[in-house]
Amino acid sequence: MFSGCYTAIVTPMTEKGVDYDGLARLVEFQAASGVSGVLAVGTTGESPTLNWDEHDKVIEKVHKCTGDRCITIGGTGSNATLETLRGTRHAAECGVEAVLLVDPYYNGPSSLEIRREYVELVARTFPEVKVIPYVIPGRTGTKLLPEDLAIAYSNCPNVCAVKEATEDLENMKLTRKYCGDDFDILSGDDGKTLAMMTEPAIKASGVISVASNIAPKAVQQMTEHLNNGEIEEGKKLAAALQPLFSIITVKTTEQTPYGAVMCKARNPLATKTLMNILGMPSGAFRPPLGKMTKQGIQVVLNAAREVHKNNPEILEPIESFFGVNVEERLYDDKFCRGLYYEEY
Repeated sequence: MFSGCYTAIVTPMTEKGVDYDGLARLVEFQAASGVSGVLAVGTTGESPTLNWDEHDKVIEKVHKCTGDRCITIGGTGSNATLETLRGTRHAAECGVEAVLLVDPYYNGPSSLEIRREYVELVARTFPEVKVIPYVIPGRTGTKLLPEDLAIAYSNCPNVCAVKEATEDLENMKLTRKYCGDDFDILSGDDGKTLAMMTEPAIKASGVISVASNIAPKAVQQMTEHLNNGEIEEGKKLAAALQPLFSIITVKTTEQTPYGAVMCKARNPLATKTLMNILGMPSGAFRPPLGKMTKQGIQVVLNAAREVHKNNPEILEPIESFFGVNVEERLYDDKFCRGLYYEEY
């Protein structure tokens, strides 16, 4: 069922809260670009800092805007099963066909508990909804194992796909081995998508993408080429997109009065910052996320400039849809003002 590019959409913000008009424009851009679907309120959408009323409204707005042009996936996972059931109920009542359940973070349930007390409980309560576990141990501190994922799929057929962000190809091979060919594996890491889709023992069918906030048409085309067996065409697009894939997380060395430290700007900082620079509705971050450093901004600009120089067609849809001059915005410092910390 799941193939292609599913954009993990950012949640644009204003001083008053969520910018729902801006969100509608972003979703329209995605749908017009031909993506397979849009994920509302994932990590990229700053899910940890949205309250549940905002969760509900963002998912509802995205679903209304996509219409029948592409699928909406609602990010209803949390570290509390009761909250997840409540959020999934709202998504189901809105007509959302699929939900993404991130492994419960911080409280650290075992894989067995994740399966029995979370994934299967949600899947049995809402059998009409496709349930996609999201395995990302680097953020959650826990992990749904391939063995338990396969049991969940056997017990609940609507647990029919996984967003795989372990960065462990061997783990993904086990998922394919235990779950079989009819189960969909989606990349949760833009930089791993090519390897996951071309490795016969994994056979991923697509990606839940961060970079597609910027380049939805190109990421969708890349996945279509790979799914159609057009490997060289897919590889060319993957190479052209690599600079955008490389800034999902930006690491810089910063100087403090006590010496050098590593500063790690994690998703969605770089992508949302670049969207602001490019004139796309994005807005501020919700604390504790704040801003990038000046060095971090430069890394982002260098990546975007490389794409614009070598493959301008990737960013051209932004110009057409949002009525901006991409080159001007990438090279005029005024568009970066206020987007980074002036000092550490």
